[in-house]
Formats: sequence, C-alpha cells, structure tokens
Amino acid sequence: MPEHVTILGDGAMATVCSILLTSNGHRVTMWGAFEESIEQLLQDREQRRLLPGVKVPAAVRLTANDADCFEETTLVVSAVPTQYMRGVWTRLKPHLPPGVPIVSVAKGIENETLLRPTEVVADVLGERYASRNGGASHPLAALSGPNIAAELARYLPATAVAASADEEVARRVQAVFSTQWFRVYTNDDAIGVELAGATKNVIAIAAGILDGLGAGNNAKSALVTRGLVEITRLGAAMGASADTFFGLAGLGDLITTCVSPEGRNRSVGERIGKGQKLADVLASMDSVAEGVPTTRSVMQLARRYRVEMPITEAVHAVLFENKDVLHALTDLMTREPKPER
Repeated sequence: MPEHVTILGDGAMATVCSILLTSNGHRVTMWGAFEESIEQLLQDREQRRLLPGVKVPAAVRLTANDADCFEETTLVVSAVPTQYMRGVWTRLKPHLPPGVPIVSVAKGIENETLLRPTEVVADVLGERYASRNGGASHPLAALSGPNIAAELARYLPATAVAASADEEVARRVQAVFSTQWFRVYTNDDAIGVELAGATKNVIAIAAGILDGLGAGNNAKSALVTRGLVEITRLGAAMGASADTFFGLAGLGDLITTCVSPEGRNRSVGERIGKGQKLADVLASMDSVAEGVPTTRSVMQLARRYRVEMPITEAVHAVLFENKDVLHALTDLMTREPKPER
C-alpha cells in the first residue's frame, strides 16, 4: 500500500531516498531547514551542489515550512547528519503527528551524548528508549548499508538493511524502500547496524590516508580487516551482535566506503594523507563527512567500554592531535606482536 513519506533533509541521501520512494509509487514530501536551499531545488529540481545532474522527482513536494511538512504523513525518513539531528528534531517536534514510524539513514554518533541516531530522535521526543526500543509511541528504525548516494542516483544495484527491534516496522521499511535495483533485508539488531554505519567511517578515513600516502593495496587490505575486528569488538561490548558486523551494514558498507572514490570520508583521509590540513579539507567541502566528528565519539566509547581500538586511536591522533600520518602508520605497524585471534 502506498505511503505518504516525509523526508527530513534536502541533501544527497535525502534526494536518493526521494527517488527510491517515488519510483515505488509513494507520495513524498522533502523538507529542508533552509528556505534558500529549497528555493534552488524548486527552480530546476537539480541537486546541483551535491549530486550534479541528479533531479528531485517532479512528484516530490518540496517545503521549508515546519508546520505543513508532516501533512498526511504515514512515515518519516530522517536524512539529517547526526550532529545536526537534535536541532532539527527539536524544531519539528511540535508538528510531528503521534505514532508515525521514524526511519533514520544517518551514520554517526552524537558528540555530546554518544547516542546513536535513533537514540537522538527518541531523546528529543522524550520517549522511553531501552536497548530494544520497546514502548516508544513512535517506532524507530535504521536503514543502512553500502549505499554511495551517487551510485544510487544512477539506479545502480545496491542493498541495505532495515533494522528495528519491532519486526513489523522493519518489514514495513523493507517493503517501502525495496525496488528492482535496491534490495532491502531486515535485522533486529538496531544497535549493531547503527554502530557499524558510524564506525566504518572512521576506518574509511584511515583507508583514505593510506591512499594519500600511496601505501598500497596490501596495507589497505590489512587495515580493512583489522578495522573490522576493532569495530566488532566495540559493538559486542555495547550489546550488539557480532554477526551484524559481518553483514551488509558492517563489512559490506566498510568495503564500499574504503574503496569508493566517491566516499566522502575516504576522500577526506586521502587529502590528509597528501599533506592537507583537516580544517582546509572540511572548509572546501559542500557535504558533511560524518566520520570526522564520529571519530571523537568512537574514541570516547572505546574508553568507556575499555575496548582496544588502535586504528581509531591513530585516526583521532592525526585529526585532532596533530600527529604526523607517517608516525601514526609506523606506530600501528610496530605495535607489540600478538596472535591474530
């Protein structure tokens, strides 16, 4: 049955979601926080800044009006970067109709609170949020996987995972988003799916640094493998299933993000590996590289749960402690020898 979906955000992933949803026959409203951004899209419907040549479907209603963005909404997609979610949801909370399921497509960990995206939403809405998400009046889900926006916008085949403690909600999200070129699986491990989506961005920055240094494929293969080990270790300590990290939301997304030239986080790392300063890299970008602020959060989580995460620690030192990239790589390579398992 067709849904009426409100997408919060007007960036690359929001645009891709609008294409997926309208191609499935759903009614879509896309809300943007800034009128000038929505006005630009209304002029020619092209996502010129983030996805040049990609059009927001003509059937999508575009608005910056808070009061009417949830009109007749049956499902909400939160496509706002993690560090901005709290402000957006605080702003829109008075207009949100009761009981509407909310799906997050963000990949990060909030800096101040160390909450995952769906936890941020629940915190703002003031709803009871246990690890299993039970009892919330707005069912919560996360949609994540190896989903480079520019490829999805070209209708290239891709997959994702709809994760929720509520199996019915996960299946509903699966049905809403599935197309002939976008296959969605379900998972009940929302913790693992969201943690995997956030932590892989940190490893992707490290992969980009290796690319910038010209360290070679042997080094990148080792980095991805050991990176998967440490993010799985953190996930298990936080109550996630280790199996989730070997699925699409974990290993699948990790591979894509570490090898794709279109991956924002890998690209940030590559430029740093070539000697550019983080501040200069970020200032030149139109989009958000979630892995940069997430590195701070993941380091705090590693300390809180007493989990060893040497690659994350090295990325943190390079980004925020002015450590030289070659010294960071040398320190990783000369750590005390130990068994692989």
